[in-house]
Amino acid sequence: MEESLFEQYLDQFTNTVDLTSFVVNLIVATILTIIIQYYYLHFGSATSNRKKFASIFLPLALGTMLIITIIQSSVALSLGLVGALSIVRFRAAIKDPEELTFLFLVIGVGLATGANKPILASVAIFLILLLLWLAKFIYRRDSFKMEDKMYINIRTDIDDLQIVADTISGILPHVELKRMDTLDAGMDVSFICKAENIAQLERIRKAFRNLSEDTQISIIDQPNLVI
Repeated sequence: MEESLFEQYLDQFTNTVDLTSFVVNLIVATILTIIIQYYYLHFGSATSNRKKFASIFLPLALGTMLIITIIQSSVALSLGLVGALSIVRFRAAIKDPEELTFLFLVIGVGLATGANKPILASVAIFLILLLLWLAKFIYRRDSFKMEDKMYINIRTDIDDLQIVADTISGILPHVELKRMDTLDAGMDVSFICKAENIAQLERIRKAFRNLSEDTQISIIDQPNLVI
């Protein structure tokens, strides 16, 4: 009796799901997800821990593929999934829009391979990543090298922002104002900058020391800072 039920179940499974296609789709989804992980880790600009975030890509893609493979041939299962998801709340702290973009790419891989369209998934992912890389290459002049970015905070009794900004801009090749807080006497100003060498930072220190003895400068290396 048990053997008969097992054979009946196996026949039903093989009639609805091609095991060979399922394995091929599984391999394709894994390879594409690993490629997306590599691109995200090496070319992404999110400020969060990219390595930790990218670790969820593979289980997300394979889980999506498994669900789509199961429900694609059954309307009842599809409706059941909608009902199940309607009572479950998924909450994730997305700190950067780029993270959401790559999540959609990974889910797209799972959807396409689960729908038995591995060629479409492969072509789409390669073209999308190529276009993203070309866009980053074209606009790379607007960004810094990772190791050159730093955060400079200046707390001073000087009450003229233009003097502070001109002093830094006259020494460093790129200066971007990020925040300014007024104090009872002076201001607290934060910049994102790029310095080519230590000598430029020393010139900044001496320049502000000549302007005011009460000026305090904090310089913090921020290699993953988004500009």
